[in-house]
Amino acid sequence: MPANKPKFYLTTPIYYTNGLPHIGHTYSTIVCDTIRRYKRMRGYDVIMTTGTDEHGVNVERSAKKAGVSEAEFVAKMAAEWKALWEELSIQGDEFIRTTDLKHAHTVQWLFKLCRENGFVYPGHYTGQYCIYDNAYVDVKAGENCPDCGRPTETVTEPNYFFKLSAFQKPLLDWYAKHPDFIQPESRRNEVLSFVEGGLRDLSITRTTIRWGIPVPGEEPHVFYVWFDALTAYLSAVGGPNYEKQGFWPADIHLVGKEIIRFHAVYWPAFLMAAGLPLPKQVWAHGWLLMDSAKMSKSVGNVVRPRPIVHVLGMDALRYYLLRETVFGQDGNFSYDALVTRYNSDLANGLGNLASRTAAMVEKNCGGKVPQPGALQPQDEALAKQAQAAICEVLELYEKLGFSRALELIWSLIAAADKYLASEQPWTLSSSDADNQRRGTMLWTAAEVLRVATSLAHPVLPESTAKVWALLGQTGHVSSQELDALRWGQLKPGTPLGKSQSLFPRIEKAEAIERMEAMENEAQKQPSPVTAPAAASAPVAGGAAAAAAPAPAEKIGIEDFAKVEMRVGQIKTAERIVGADKLLKLTVDIGTEIRQICAGIAQFYEPEKLIGRKVAVVVNLAPRKLRGVESNGMIVAASVGPEGRPVLAGFPDEDVEIGARLK
Repeated sequence: MPANKPKFYLTTPIYYTNGLPHIGHTYSTIVCDTIRRYKRMRGYDVIMTTGTDEHGVNVERSAKKAGVSEAEFVAKMAAEWKALWEELSIQGDEFIRTTDLKHAHTVQWLFKLCRENGFVYPGHYTGQYCIYDNAYVDVKAGENCPDCGRPTETVTEPNYFFKLSAFQKPLLDWYAKHPDFIQPESRRNEVLSFVEGGLRDLSITRTTIRWGIPVPGEEPHVFYVWFDALTAYLSAVGGPNYEKQGFWPADIHLVGKEIIRFHAVYWPAFLMAAGLPLPKQVWAHGWLLMDSAKMSKSVGNVVRPRPIVHVLGMDALRYYLLRETVFGQDGNFSYDALVTRYNSDLANGLGNLASRTAAMVEKNCGGKVPQPGALQPQDEALAKQAQAAICEVLELYEKLGFSRALELIWSLIAAADKYLASEQPWTLSSSDADNQRRGTMLWTAAEVLRVATSLAHPVLPESTAKVWALLGQTGHVSSQELDALRWGQLKPGTPLGKSQSLFPRIEKAEAIERMEAMENEAQKQPSPVTAPAAASAPVAGGAAAAAAPAPAEKIGIEDFAKVEMRVGQIKTAERIVGADKLLKLTVDIGTEIRQICAGIAQFYEPEKLIGRKVAVVVNLAPRKLRGVESNGMIVAASVGPEGRPVLAGFPDEDVEIGARLK
């Protein structure tokens, strides 16, 4: 890599290994990956760091509960996080684990510098500690954590303290001198208010837990989570030897708004105390809300990325997260909005323009990019819009304005669709004049595709690579220099590549039903620490491909005996709004009446089911389908290639309701 390339360093949060990634973690990491791809296309030598925070009392307790050592627990959890990012084609350059030896050395080195400079001292602390947030909190004994609302614990122990109180003025001076250090403005104001209210010295070691980086010569002290975890940003790029690598200080720490205080107050204070350079910017994005609440495993409202990727494809998830939410603000996650965006913007937008343009070039121009002729005002207007979009989109990417940038790119795509619909090249004759005019139209549409593909690549790496190959362009789209992107660079005579499906249109209700069913199933799966992770289903063309059936596994009679089936009688049946395949049934199973959802609406009329006796699995854990709780399962056969359900029942037998099936 040429030495004259400017360096750029950005980081995701160092994620705590108390659970598997959900869509909120994915959002942070996709944003960083998008910035990384964009900066590389602007000619930067970029390093992106992500990783896992693996110490603390929660890990001790979780490992004990799982019946494994702490080291085994965090190794398996870290592998799960890393595997997901690889599955999403997130190209982190450094995956730092806080159990890495190089990280432990960096933490100990930082502590030594702070201590030598007079900003660390021994003491004792008694206070309320929130194990969920890994933080001491200012509440009384018996009160809940003010941040997460969960119970706190009273902790008394000898600690080493960091003189955070000594950095109130230095921090305020730094914020004043570097007004863009904390973004967005709302978070900056929050931090300023906190620091202006006075800072208390901070405990940075623990003695009541064993699982942590030891303080050299001060056993049993281990480093407290924030002095440990925050230092990972530095240990990833050289630690004590950071100057040799040349990537510190970081250009952007990207974090969720709930941890802005630790990154914009504690971390710069640690670095000031050690005499080290401070990061250039801390950017705190908002939350993705589900039912108006922050996603949380404890609340039970998390959404995982894998079901979405398996049904709609990786790029659909990336596009939705960056297009739907203004970066820095809270956003609402909705399966309905996700599929709507997929169909309207990706299938009917980019996918449709690419397929129709390629088809017309193949049919009318021998499969080669045509030579444009004389330009008319409508051609020039589209060219002017494209050139303006290049400049505006690059400016917006610089400001992390992803939603507006994508809006502009898709406005250009929509303009090209409107242009083709208005000009109707398919209606022209085969005369020389019409052939030349048609060639101009198709070259213009193809050039819009080339420009839009280049601009959208940081967000849609997989599908834009396909469009790039479809246009017959050399190299990979990721290697294109955005600073050199101009209108008019599409070379006539270039043979088109092989046509391939981008975003097959998908039926909304079916897609939502599949994603919700996969999410419900994932929530019932045991931790990967105690059970092997399930293999990912393959993805093709943006939609899920059918997984090859696994060989049938023999089970013992004791396993079959665990399934409790009883005779039930359907009392009521009705359709579920927005779910074409689902019926909501109430079923009398003898001891109670259960509500059960069944995917039979396309083959059974609700009113004809009332009074029918059916076989019911009654000991399944409840789950929600399209927001409706289902407490059991109706047994049906799957018939024919389309899998038509045929209910198992008792039409000619006088069978008692509630009778157990054997």
